[in-house]
Amino acid sequence: MAVFGVLAAALGAVGLVAPDAHLSMLGLPAPAGRGSGDHTPAFVTASAMAAFNMGVYYVLAALADWRAFFRWTVPFRLLTCAVFTAAVAGGRAPEAFIGIAAWEGLGALATGTALLHERRAAAGGAARAGTTAAPDRADA
Repeated sequence: MAVFGVLAAALGAVGLVAPDAHLSMLGLPAPAGRGSGDHTPAFVTASAMAAFNMGVYYVLAALADWRAFFRWTVPFRLLTCAVFTAAVAGGRAPEAFIGIAAWEGLGALATGTALLHERRAAAGGAARAGTTAAPDRADA
């Protein structure tokens, strides 16, 4: 979670400081000039700010070891994967978005797998000790 958070915050910061570099990292060409009604800079800024904020949330959740937050990310990252994949398949987004979809999907699977592994390990350890596994914290 912390690694994903740091990467998201860093990529968001790049988008805020150097929007054309952000577009290039996504495999999108930065237009040499902007036509009337081109709101690309506004959307890059919004996306970059969201990525930065999300990255900070992930880092804070990791520092707090907030397992409920980790679990919540799994279905929503899978949803993001599905939406971006559908956007590419439907011609609404460039093929470069498949990389973002894969990042989200693989991140969700890695997080879900790690949580499942931890839960099973905790349950196995508790069973060997003759107790039940402790539930997640009440505030989680």
